[in-house]
Amino acid sequence: TTGQLDTAREMIGRAVDQLHPYVAAGVPVVGLEPSCLSVLRSDAVELVDDPRAVDVAAGVFTLSELLTRTEGWTPPDLTGTTLVVQPHCHQASVLGFEADMAIMTATGATIDRVSGCCGLAGNFGVEQGHYEVSVAVAEQQLLPALRRAPEGAIVVADGFSCRTQLDDLVSVEGQHLAQLLDPRPT
Repeated sequence: TTGQLDTAREMIGRAVDQLHPYVAAGVPVVGLEPSCLSVLRSDAVELVDDPRAVDVAAGVFTLSELLTRTEGWTPPDLTGTTLVVQPHCHQASVLGFEADMAIMTATGATIDRVSGCCGLAGNFGVEQGHYEVSVAVAEQQLLPALRRAPEGAIVVADGFSCRTQLDDLVSVEGQHLAQLLDPRPT
């Protein structure tokens, strides 16, 4: 968004160099941050003139994609729990969110999926003059969903930007899907 394409190409090229041996060997690579994973799935192929970028794009997965294809894995039972789920914009536009929803549905939890953007949008919401717009976007879907959520609801937000917005605007700590599925007691 800030026009640093040469730097982006250099950084993505290094990532392709590092990840390609793993994906070429069939090792699934999991990306936990949706914006970073979408760079490897989409931007890398467009920005880097390297055929290995296509292999890397095909060999990187979301946590939910990996878990849904892992034989014998089952999610925890969260029956009686309400999840307010804020998909990151890159999950909605690049990665897909079906596997995430399938896993969360399989937990037995009640799910309130937010359909809009959190409003932070990467660096947009922290740039001078954008704060009011950022908050107004959050007020479209996310903040009303939090206000109507029952006491004890868990907010699931994989994106760092989404979790930052939650913390900054309403002092709510969102959980990544990996945290929600962690079998260790909290």
